[in-house]
Amino acid sequence: MSNPWNLARLLGDAHATFFRDHWERAPLVLHPEDPGRYAELLSVADLDREVFGRNAMHPAVSLTDANRKLGPSEYTYASGLIDNARAAQHFAEGATMIFTGLEGSLAPLAALCRAMEAELSVRFQTNVYRTPGNAQGFRTHYDSHDVFALQLQGRKLWTLYDTPVTLPFRRQEFHPQQVPVGEVTQTFTLGPGDLAYLPRGVLHDARNLDGEDSVHITLGVLHTSWTDLIAESLARFGLRDTEMRRGMPPGFAREGFDRAEARERFRALLRRFAEEATFDDVMDHFAEELIGTRHPILPGQIEQVRQLDGLTLDREVITRPSLLVRVKDTADGVSLLLYGSEITFPASARDALRACLRGEPLRIADLPGLDDAGRLVLVRRLVREGVLTLR
Repeated sequence: MSNPWNLARLLGDAHATFFRDHWERAPLVLHPEDPGRYAELLSVADLDREVFGRNAMHPAVSLTDANRKLGPSEYTYASGLIDNARAAQHFAEGATMIFTGLEGSLAPLAALCRAMEAELSVRFQTNVYRTPGNAQGFRTHYDSHDVFALQLQGRKLWTLYDTPVTLPFRRQEFHPQQVPVGEVTQTFTLGPGDLAYLPRGVLHDARNLDGEDSVHITLGVLHTSWTDLIAESLARFGLRDTEMRRGMPPGFAREGFDRAEARERFRALLRRFAEEATFDDVMDHFAEELIGTRHPILPGQIEQVRQLDGLTLDREVITRPSLLVRVKDTADGVSLLLYGSEITFPASARDALRACLRGEPLRIADLPGLDDAGRLVLVRRLVREGVLTLR
């Protein structure tokens, strides 16, 4: 890669105003005029291997068609294994192939998701859509997560409508019988190298315009909401507040029950919660949960460990790209939270450890606060744990 993928590289000049004007607010469409800009992320050959070069399973691979009902039984075996021949035939007849979670098997998509997670503190997932010529995979709908659509091949006409539910929760899925489609608000065409960002809740559909297959990646943004944080805080408050744990008033479900006293009690409890609830420990909980569930992505790790036998003070080290980590001072020293683990170090390593995490190349001999033997011990440990790489 010429440089790692991150939000600034995806958005270019639009990055400067993105959070002010678009993030969870309004769609953004970009035409960078670079048809091959996503080629390093994915190829059609990658998709063919995912289906026809191995034993693909549903729902990791699925098919959909806006013009007909297409259930999994029509292209899978009873075990859930994709029937390659039938899947190819449905695709030839206009069905879109959906590849879910390719960040788990394709290194470039894994690196992209991890870079976005490290920058934004939000979980990311990928779906990839391969749509045959002049076809449409989904009818008009909204998503319950934000999406960045990256067009790799072909051209798709996107039509946007109103936003019947602003920023829906993840469980507020679209149900066509409950949500009427309003007026068209915007149309645009994405060609190779183009990008669109849609906040969750925006009704949309997309149709392939040409005879060529369309391929695009969607980066799904799986937000943690303020409601999630407040609910966790409320649950913790209830553990230490007796009044919050008391039962509902006797007879509250009976006809004619007078709710006046219960209503005032409810409001009083909310006031006490608002005054006494803690914030930082709950924020720490969500931060550590995010970091703890990001599994390590360590290309070249075997060779890195092999090089430790000849390690010298003149070698340079650098933090692993897109590392999600928290440094915590403890009574006995300092610890790193990452990859679902907690790694502890003595207090004497604190300054050197923080220097290692700055993301800039650093000579081992220049690590502060340790003698030469201590510097080598620290670096060996951090390389083995996947925190640093040797240059």
